[in-house]
Amino acid sequence: MKMIVENIEKKFDGEEVIKDFEVLTKDVGRVQEETLQKILEENGETEYLKQWGLNGRTDAETFKACVPIVTHKNLEPYIQRIADGDFSSILTGKSIETISLSSGTTQGKPKFVPFNDELMESTMQIFKTSFAFRNREFPIGNGKALQFIYSSKQFKTKGGLAAGTATTNVYRNAQFKKTMKAMSTPCCSPDEVIFGPDFQQSLYCHLLCGLIFRDEVHVVSSTFAHSIVHAFRTFEQVWESLVVDIREGVLSSRVTVPSIRLAMTKLLKPDPELADAIYSKCLSLSNWCGLIPELFPNTKYIYGIMTGSMEPYLKKLRHYAGELPLLSADYGSSEGWVGVNINPKLPPEMVTYAVLPNIGYFEFLPLEENVNGMMEQATSPVGLTEVKLGEEYEIVFTNFAGLYRYRLGDVVKIKGFHNGTPELQFVCRSNLLLSINIDKNTEKDLQLAVEAAAKHLIDEKLEVVDFTSHVNISADPRHYIIFWELSGEATDEMLQDCCNCLDKSFIDAGYVSSRKVSAIGALELRIVKRGTFHKILDHFVGLGGAVSQFKTPRCVGPKNSSLIQILSTNVVKSYSSTAFC
Repeated sequence: MKMIVENIEKKFDGEEVIKDFEVLTKDVGRVQEETLQKILEENGETEYLKQWGLNGRTDAETFKACVPIVTHKNLEPYIQRIADGDFSSILTGKSIETISLSSGTTQGKPKFVPFNDELMESTMQIFKTSFAFRNREFPIGNGKALQFIYSSKQFKTKGGLAAGTATTNVYRNAQFKKTMKAMSTPCCSPDEVIFGPDFQQSLYCHLLCGLIFRDEVHVVSSTFAHSIVHAFRTFEQVWESLVVDIREGVLSSRVTVPSIRLAMTKLLKPDPELADAIYSKCLSLSNWCGLIPELFPNTKYIYGIMTGSMEPYLKKLRHYAGELPLLSADYGSSEGWVGVNINPKLPPEMVTYAVLPNIGYFEFLPLEENVNGMMEQATSPVGLTEVKLGEEYEIVFTNFAGLYRYRLGDVVKIKGFHNGTPELQFVCRSNLLLSINIDKNTEKDLQLAVEAAAKHLIDEKLEVVDFTSHVNISADPRHYIIFWELSGEATDEMLQDCCNCLDKSFIDAGYVSSRKVSAIGALELRIVKRGTFHKILDHFVGLGGAVSQFKTPRCVGPKNSSLIQILSTNVVKSYSSTAFC
């Protein structure tokens, strides 16, 4: 694999990459056996694996019989020792020199995850495979990518290891820039902007760089759809300042970081003609509809992760994108990669991911319906070649960076097969989002409820800017709280209707029956001030997170006191449901 990665910067041949992928996915069972064998040969003498009595065996049967299925909590003590400077073979044969931080938006604090060269190679394999299929359907020339990417603050752990978000570790790797250049999509912005210490200043300069190179921009992208929407919401506020910068060739005083100012000064020259063109484009738009293709006329598509918690942003993203296609990026997490989008023409709501069988060893815990109609996990996982069409599973994976039989926490559905490898559709996170007693509502259930209730706002041309939820466990009876940030003012009558609709839209049998007998109290809708979710983003960045890795937490747990405080102190209106009265 290393040779492939090294050669990519010399010449990128998309058809050759696709050909390699076709070969790889034809004999998936053999590739999985060889991948597990390689992982165990490289790491069999580690402290973690030796305790399970493998005794040098590398076959799947022994591995599954001896090594337990675990969560991050089980591996946390081992990872912490690595971070604290223990360089013995704890989880991997080769020393781990870098730690990735998960986004931290789910649990309220980031998790430490090992990162190594093998994970970087997997990342490049995913990137080039995805690009090859994308470029076959939406070919781009020698252009640039307007990438809203941001590095988080890197720091040293107690043991001297470099620690940063997974995206930061990728962006800081020299191979990333070489790969992007080879695929003819170098970033518009200089490194000083990407790695700047203030994301607001970096965002402003990303937009400015995009406008400077507007005719060369072929792709607009970010890690998550949220970042793209956030960028163009910001553009609505600062576009006149950007036009002045271009007209005069002088960077706005809002950018104060010396390294960013120096880098931008080299790019910025007075260009009244470009300034006039952008100014007239902005004035001609109706409510910023179709903004992206107007600003960047040669853009072929918008690219980023658009599934799961990103789906609520698709409506606004389509508003900005006009007729441009939205292409969902590949499937992975801070812990590692799973699959690649080889059907880029599918809309984000239908996107599937083909599992790459050589980047890890994959198992799947079947989800089965119990006597109460609830979905439960089976005790025995099945292999990559044993999954069944239409069934739902939780992913368990083993990778080259010290995670063995690790529960990723994602539920996926098997939507088809490409040669011998399954094509997965992301369903939801496996941990329950909202639950008080027998009720079980997932992130998808919440999203559908919000979409249904938000229809009451359409006539007033209002929209839900962002939302989250919380279970009030201090009240009697306990109940759901939904927080909304709106684009404008709505009447009390309208918001009461929204509140009732939210309550009625949770159709889980456990929830409905509990509401009818008041075992669960009336749902509460709380409206927060404009900018509240921006404060949550600022809080996340202040903890060392990267904007490009930010995901709005769809449920704020009781231990996440900082977020609860931000939300509670910004509430302006509150409504209680009368739907079950």
